[in-house]
Amino acid sequence: MRILIVDDADAIRRMIEALVSSRSYEVETAASGTKALDMAMANVPDVVLLDLNMPGTHDGFAVCRALRESELTRGVTIIVITAMDDAESRARAFAAGASAYYTKPFSPMALLKELDAVRVRHNSTPKLPPS
Repeated sequence: MRILIVDDADAIRRMIEALVSSRSYEVETAASGTKALDMAMANVPDVVLLDLNMPGTHDGFAVCRALRESELTRGVTIIVITAMDDAESRARAFAAGASAYYTKPFSPMALLKELDAVRVRHNSTPKLPPS
């Protein structure tokens, strides 16, 4: 299962990368929303772990919306991991298409359980033959 980690904070991005890599997931990382969208469109991930509060033209909300609007990435699981712990941010993230929402600091075990559940769903989804 391929996971794209998107966070502008190097230390957090590396920590999440180490955590999910320990479960043998294929991991790519991006430090900006723009880079994340480019990467996701070039090589569609199964899961995006997405920070919301990022600088630039594509914050996490914009990335989430763009992933949901594209036919290529519409089905990607988007798990938000953010310091934004208010009801409005949570509602905006789900409205933009987030699948799950974790606030920093988050439980590493809870995230791994979420990813394991996504892997089970992903592996049990029937694959359509190429058309």
